[in-house]
Order: sequence, then C-alpha cells, then structure tokens
Amino acid sequence: MVCGGQSIHPGDVIVADDDGVVVVEREQAREILDASRAREEKEAGVRKRYMAGELGLDINNMRERLAEKGLRYVDQEADG
Repeated sequence: MVCGGQSIHPGDVIVADDDGVVVVEREQAREILDASRAREEKEAGVRKRYMAGELGLDINNMRERLAEKGLRYVDQEADG
C-alpha cells in the first residue's frame, strides 16, 4: 500500500504525533526503537544539566571551538 507517497508493508510500524508521521520497516523496528530510547535518555541528561545551570556552551564543548576561531565567551555577570 502507498499512503502519502510512502510504501507501507504488512508488519511495518507507523508512528504519528503532532509533528508528523513516520513509517518504520518491520526489519528495522528494534534498531530504531533502541536508538530512540538512547536519544531520549541522552536528552533527559542534557536537560538536567541545563536545569542545574550549566551552559550549552560547556555541554556541547564549544569553548575550544570558539578559541580555535580566536573567540572567547564572556560571562558578563562573572566579569562585571
């Protein structure tokens, strides 16, 4: 069957939410589920770090990248 331009086969997994719909082939369902769970776990950890006040700059290891381009982050509160 084809729906919205996507081929759907018996056993495929259909996932839908407010952002859209995706068709996951049956053979890839376990791999996709495991990867999705791992991403959710990682994002939950990052959210905790943000809530604890850690900067995205540090969470994403951007200070070194900025320094390589001759830039530095200045925290106006800390520097007055």
